[in-house]
Amino acid sequence: MEHAQHLPRSFPWRAAAVVAAAIAVVELVALIAVGALHVARPFAHPATAGHAATRHIAATRRPIAHVPSVALPPAHRLLARAAVAVLVLNGNGVAGAAHGEAVRLEGLGYRIGGAENALRHDYARSMVMYVPGYVHEARRLAHDAGIGIVAPVDGLTPARLKASRLVLLLGN
Repeated sequence: MEHAQHLPRSFPWRAAAVVAAAIAVVELVALIAVGALHVARPFAHPATAGHAATRHIAATRRPIAHVPSVALPPAHRLLARAAVAVLVLNGNGVAGAAHGEAVRLEGLGYRIGGAENALRHDYARSMVMYVPGYVHEARRLAHDAGIGIVAPVDGLTPARLKASRLVLLLGN
């Protein structure tokens, strides 16, 4: 059987706790400083960041290696409003809402591909949806219609879209 042996002196628990607390406070201050710098970095002035990099490169006086350029896809020209068909879907249940919005969009120069009821009538917000390659036109339509949500087409079959490239879904 083992017996507990008494230490000749008592251990300084209070001093050890104070030292551990001091170390924890120093670590906390360091973490807050690093976090503040990390959060503040996106708000730094871009010109200042560029000048600092230029000074660093000039100070090292090493030649910069040539970085090969990456081929970007060709720029997509914004199509005229009349060249893009818009399907207007009534997702709010108000009778005639899709037709009324279609008439308004025609007045702005858009070609209407149809004005119909959506499968559901409980959409909380209106949105503009687009097929791949028509994001710029969708953003313009959203601006023209005063709508803040632009997203890729989701849940609509090509048969439902017909020839439309943009969909304006009316919500409440």
